[in-house]
Order: sequence, then C-alpha cells, then structure tokens
Amino acid sequence: MILIKKKVEPLILATLLVAGHGFSGQSHAGIADLKAKPQLRQAFEFIIDEEQENEADLIRLTEIPAPPFMEEERAKHFAAMLKASGADDVQIDAVGNVIATIKGSIGSKTVAVAAHLDTVFPPDTLIKVRRDGNRLIAPGIGDDTRGLVMVNALMKAIRAAQIKMQAHVLLVGTVGEEGLGDLRGVKHLFRDDGPRIDSFIAIDGNNPERVVIAGVGSIRYRVTFTGPGGHSWGAFGAANPHHALGHAISLLDEMGPSVTDDGEKSSYNIGRIGGGTSVNSIPFASWMEVDIRSGSRERMDKLDAIFKQAVQQALLTENSARKHGPELEVEIKKVGERPAAKGKTDSSLVQNILDINHNFGYGTNLSAGSTDSSIAISKGIPAVTISRGGKGGGAHSLEEWWENDEGYKGIQIALLLLVAEAGLAE
Repeated sequence: MILIKKKVEPLILATLLVAGHGFSGQSHAGIADLKAKPQLRQAFEFIIDEEQENEADLIRLTEIPAPPFMEEERAKHFAAMLKASGADDVQIDAVGNVIATIKGSIGSKTVAVAAHLDTVFPPDTLIKVRRDGNRLIAPGIGDDTRGLVMVNALMKAIRAAQIKMQAHVLLVGTVGEEGLGDLRGVKHLFRDDGPRIDSFIAIDGNNPERVVIAGVGSIRYRVTFTGPGGHSWGAFGAANPHHALGHAISLLDEMGPSVTDDGEKSSYNIGRIGGGTSVNSIPFASWMEVDIRSGSRERMDKLDAIFKQAVQQALLTENSARKHGPELEVEIKKVGERPAAKGKTDSSLVQNILDINHNFGYGTNLSAGSTDSSIAISKGIPAVTISRGGKGGGAHSLEEWWENDEGYKGIQIALLLLVAEAGLAE
C-alpha cells in the first residue's frame, strides 16, 4: 500500500472509479533504487552546481519577447542553448518547435519532455528582469521560460553524467501554447505523420504537488456584428452592433449558469471586445472574443449551444427594434479548440510521478488543466504536466515572479521521471 498524500479532484476520481484502478504503481523502492544509481547521483549533484548558470539562462531567455506566432527569435536562442549543452541533433520544425533528439540504446519507444516557448505578452511589452530580494520579476519569467530552462538543464545533466537511456528522448520547446496559439506546436508534434511519441511530459506550473493528468477542453470564438453605422444623432434608430453585442453578453450571463452552477466545473468568458470609430458614431462593427471551457465535452457542447443561441437571439432582438435601415449581420468564427480529455491514471508515467513526489517529500494532487499535455491525453497517450520548480506567482501579469527556493528539486524530479519512463541503459 502506498502512503501518499493524494488530493483527487472529482473529475479524476470519476476516472479512477471507471478504470477500476488505484494508485499501486511501481514500488517506492524501485524509484529509490533508481535515484541511488551512480549516474543519477552524479546528475543530481551537477544540477545543484548549475544553479547560477541556470538562473543566468532564465534571465537571458526571459528578455527575448515571444508572443504566440512570434516565437522565432526565442526559438533560435533556445536551440543554440541545447546545442551548447551537448545535444547532437537539434531541429526547428515547420511550425517553429525546437526539438532535440537523444537516441536510445533500444529505441522501442520515445519519451518527450516539453516546455512552451511563447508567453501571453505582446511584442512591445517592456521585458527587463529585475530583482527584489530572492525574487526575479519580469513578464513571462515563470510561464513558461523557467520550463525551457529546465528542459535545457536536463540536457546538461544527461551529458554531464553520461546517462544512457533505452528509449529515444525528445527535448522540445513548443510554440503556440498560450491564447490563440491554440496548442499549434504540440498539435503539429502529434500530427498523423509526426514523430511517434509514447509518453509525454510537459513542464508548466508552479506547484510541485499539482500534476495535470486530464485536459480541460476549450472552444474559442471571435464574434463580429456588422451594420451600416452612421451618425449617433442623424442615424439614430438604425441597428447598432454594440447594442447587439451587449445584449448577447447579457443573455449568456442569464442562460450560462444553467450549466456552470452545478456539476463538473465549466466556464465562459468574454476576454476581449472592440469596434467603433468615435463616441458620436453608430459603429459599423462590434466584436468580442469568447472562451468556453470544461473538463467534459458534453458540458462544453451545452455551453457552446447556449452561447450561439444568445448571439442569434441578440441579433434578432436588435434587428426587430431598429426603426430604419438594413439589418445587422453576425459572423461567429471559431479561433481555437482544445480537447477535453481524461488521463490514464494507471499508466507507468502517472505511477512514477506519484512515487517520485513521495520520495521527495511532496504530496500529489492529480488534476485537470489546459496545457500542452492535453493533446497527448486526448489521443490516449500517457501524459502529465509537472512543476517547473522553485516558487512563482503573478502568471500572465507584468509583475510575474519566480524565486529559486530549492528550484533544483524540480529539475531533479523531471530527470528522475524521464529516466524512469525511458529506462536506464546499464
């Protein structure tokens, strides 16, 4: 019996009950024995010795802007870092992912470890790392630049300790994880004719006890109401796109709670709105960007139907109320979709991270999230998202911070999980 502190969200608990599996997994002794191997001991010591250099790498990468669809410069620097760290084969693929390949002694399977290159911040954001005591503060310094540094640190430790693994290993920096990037990097990685990946480890998040093994799904839309526009006084009575958009939001707020107030967590959000030319002009266009989320595809579809009903009803109401002029039109354009998916709790990957966290003195909270691992999970491939080590906060804000509070442990955990999954070649 494994005595691990386990906090399991309802979504994951339901998966466990259906699958009929508990948390037995590998024995703690198996992980402890692997950790005690000479190569792992040497790698762990090296990781601690590299703390200052890893921090310097974090500052350098953070100060290279990388919004979704504009990750090219950071990708070049990250690829160069991996080569300098000992990677023999580093490529940038068709969509901009950086991929370093470590050949396994057997190669019957492939394990990938990934962090994402992009941040949420536009290219004109001032990104200069500053210190406040032990904290490093800058937009994107944690999410997910620290993850990239961890991937590179794995490469350095593997080469320094001459660790040989049975499986092939891919060390990856993905594009398009944030916002309207729509997981385009990892979707390309898992395309039908892409590299075969048997296990996937994403590095993203602050809490070492939170391990993501299920995907929160999302559907994203850009909705645009259009009309003739006109002068606010002279054309008063014409259909107004802003009024229609406002009514659509109001209707969504009225009907949405029928899904979101009970059962598995689901959500909707109006993230951006815009349109119009001046305060005294009826706009000729009004737009909004909408995010719908749930860990359940069924509930996500219900919210999707409510949202579309709200938009169409708002269009009808505004057109019916107009006094003159042509009717408004509306376009509902899907701009992103991420799968809702349940993970495999009985996989060796999940069992190994449970045992590893226990070995390091951490509990494990198996949870759902919207990360790069969602695509692998949706395809039935064992996948987890683990912490980037240290402490952090303020993600997606200008005051985001990361603090090196035993940050080396995050790298050691990631390395131990990788070797446990890939198999140590004796």
